[in-house]
Amino acid sequence: MRSRKVAMAAATPAKRRLRTHKWKDVDEKRTSELLARPRVDFGAILGTVAPIVEDVRVRGDQALVELTDKFDKAKVALEDIVVDPRTMATPQLPDDVRAAFDVAFDNIAAFHEAQRTPEPTAVVETMPGVRCSRVSRPIEAVGLYVPGGTAVLPSTALMLSVPAAIAGCKVVVMATPPRPDGSITPEVLYCAQKAGVTHLLKAGGAQAVAAMAHGTATCPKVDKIFGPGNQYVTAAKMLLQNSEAMVAIDMPAGPSEVLVVADEGADPVHVAADLLSQAEHGPDSQVVLVALPGVDVDAIEKEVEKLLGELPRGEVAAKAIEHSYAVQVDSVDEAINFSNRYAPEHLIVNVEDAESWLPQLTNAGSIFLGRWTPESVGDYASGTNHVLPTYGYARMYSGVNLDSFQKKITVQSLTRDGLRALGPHVAKMAEVEGLDAHRKAVTLRMESMS
Repeated sequence: MRSRKVAMAAATPAKRRLRTHKWKDVDEKRTSELLARPRVDFGAILGTVAPIVEDVRVRGDQALVELTDKFDKAKVALEDIVVDPRTMATPQLPDDVRAAFDVAFDNIAAFHEAQRTPEPTAVVETMPGVRCSRVSRPIEAVGLYVPGGTAVLPSTALMLSVPAAIAGCKVVVMATPPRPDGSITPEVLYCAQKAGVTHLLKAGGAQAVAAMAHGTATCPKVDKIFGPGNQYVTAAKMLLQNSEAMVAIDMPAGPSEVLVVADEGADPVHVAADLLSQAEHGPDSQVVLVALPGVDVDAIEKEVEKLLGELPRGEVAAKAIEHSYAVQVDSVDEAINFSNRYAPEHLIVNVEDAESWLPQLTNAGSIFLGRWTPESVGDYASGTNHVLPTYGYARMYSGVNLDSFQKKITVQSLTRDGLRALGPHVAKMAEVEGLDAHRKAVTLRMESMS
């Protein structure tokens, strides 16, 4: 899930139609074009981001205050740029809003708590006297980017802070753009307090990412940065992970996307709504319909057109539809093959007996099975995480999960007999590689045994 932009007027009356392709008629060159995402010129964006990152590295909090005023149009005092949410008054929220976020918190916590892997009760003895094991440790300091400002995304605050708390991260910095008066959106503050966030950074954009990566007088330096954002946030994360800042990031990210597989029993209204739920994120989002035999694509397009006229962000969604498309396939195997090659951020399988598809689905950020599972539930409150790989990165990246906030450390312990048995083999391998100090670290111990 990525940041929403400011709401726009309803869609223009011009017809918005999905370009439709018959899979059997598509050659490999055209297939490659269909699998490609709308181009993002990160080269040009990095040229804008790099000076911002450097300014924050050099001038710290003062740069943050000035850049927040410039880009977020928010006035924040120098001494107030980073605050401790645990010492702030609990925001007053309507009962139904509070209840919704409480349910989401509980479900996200339950799902991520279940991802704990108990430490092994016994080590693996790979040979007599040679014992190996692995332990988990939390990443000590993490930075969580929560898009905000005119678009409120407290759901992202929960998606990131809840697993950080379960993992046991000691320092949790949450960065989010402040409101014009310098305050934090109440729903975001509520989620931050509920999950035990230790620092709130009142800044957004590349400048917030830079502050968490390098650290400032008031913002702790973190070891890993998480969270979705616009192209400038993504560019800053990618730039800093390859810099002297020594910071990791959760994953590369791009515009939001969804692929919907539908059979003839899928309700066109539901399919249209699912497509638009991602199209409304931004004009650079992409939505794809994979239609099995019997699907009335025209009926779905009519519902898309109707809904576009009803949505406050209809104009944004309509622009996304312009570079989206439908693929008509002749079989389940063709649908699965196309989906796996596309590797969508969100994959909705709106078909009969959707559970039977799961073993063959290999590339997706998150999968939504069946008639009654809209992507929206994963974005908000089913319990799964909505911070997911986009742009085809689901081929090699996972979405954010409990392991994202932990590191695995291997442990080995040898007895005297273990080294006596294993040592000669290690010494010989070191000799082959020409690393004599490695060899001596073994042979000198073995000589001392006699």
